[in-house]
Amino acid sequence: MVVTVNIPDELAAAAEARGLSLEAFVQEILAQQLARPAETRQPRTPEEIRAWLDSLAQFSDKIPPLPETISREWLYQDHN
Repeated sequence: MVVTVNIPDELAAAAEARGLSLEAFVQEILAQQLARPAETRQPRTPEEIRAWLDSLAQFSDKIPPLPETISREWLYQDHN
């Protein structure tokens, strides 16, 4: 498989600092990631879900109502 990516300067510098080619450094990083066991997360409880939904809706009373019809003028009312 061939993968083409833009390599950030920091990644290239880290590979150079370890005395590795960029390709070998990336292979090492990928191998480390694959060697870790997948993190298992317990499903959220109904109480946790309710708390999360409540936090999302915390400021919903401050959202202005939508007009009857949405026009181009309404969409761009704050733009010149």
